[in-house]
Amino acid sequence: MKVIDASECVLGRLASRVAKELLNNEDRVVVVNADNIVVSGSKDFLLEYYYHKRERGDPIKGPFYPREPHMIFKRAVRGMLPKNKRGRDALKRLTVYRNTPKMFEGKVEKLKIKTSEDLRCKYLYLKDISNKLGVK
Repeated sequence: MKVIDASECVLGRLASRVAKELLNNEDRVVVVNADNIVVSGSKDFLLEYYYHKRERGDPIKGPFYPREPHMIFKRAVRGMLPKNKRGRDALKRLTVYRNTPKMFEGKVEKLKIKTSEDLRCKYLYLKDISNKLGVK
């Protein structure tokens, strides 16, 4: 089992690394601190983007887009996996937590990918986007 700390990591870069890890290995992947994942862009653009994404489609038939930070990340990883049995099995091996549970506190590893410190543009945390979408 691989436990990854997602705090201050950029959403797309982290999601692609996790998707690649799921496809290459048969191990489970656990991602913690999904609240602190960073999405680059201005506040107005990001809030409008995620709001319109949720308003798309039919409320009964879908497509359904999540509001919670850990589910937004899981949806991003899902989009990077193949749409067949191999991709479905890989997604079942992924677990995402909003914070760090006590059982994973000493086992967390940090990936060497672009973080919020490396960005030269504006950014927003997934927890801020979720709060604006109506999550408590």
